[in-house]
Amino acid sequence: MADADSPWLVMGLGNPGAEYAGNRHNVGFMVADLLAERMGSRFKAHKSRAQVVEGRLGTPGLSSRRVVVAKPLSFMNLSGGPTTALRDFYKVPVAHVVAVHDELDIDYGALRLKLGGGDNGHNGLKSITKSLGADYHRVRFGIGRPPGRMPVADFVLKDFSSAERRELDYFVDRAADAVETLIVDGLERAQGTYNS
Repeated sequence: MADADSPWLVMGLGNPGAEYAGNRHNVGFMVADLLAERMGSRFKAHKSRAQVVEGRLGTPGLSSRRVVVAKPLSFMNLSGGPTTALRDFYKVPVAHVVAVHDELDIDYGALRLKLGGGDNGHNGLKSITKSLGADYHRVRFGIGRPPGRMPVADFVLKDFSSAERRELDYFVDRAADAVETLIVDGLERAQGTYNS
């Protein structure tokens, strides 16, 4: 069981390497980078095959929470290994694990937060669920469906379009706010504020 003093683990999902940095599939990394910035820390390599930042989110004092933000150094479909290793290392209850990921079935920029559920064909979630079970939080960042007959795999591994990039910083900022609200104020408050 999770208690208020238990740390939180935020897994920003993506693929490592500069060639993937701007891809739709890497929006989880973008949100993780912003959270690290807010925590005033830099990512460091961890033996779990991930880069991590440790710190606090929320107002200093009673409402701040101990948080580990991580970016797996494995590829997306192997995200479960680093997630499990970090969960074990930091003794994080599964109910305090948050996966931030791209979601095809939600319009671009829209957010949906939930606890548990299926993987909807997302290989990163599939890997985490296989390792941890399904009872972790998800912050789902909408990227929309591919145009025409473009294969899904090609679409998610393409960079955001120039039109999408004009609003990307705003949407990433909003997703980071949603993660922070989830951790500090709980799922219900975060859903009420950010689910669209």
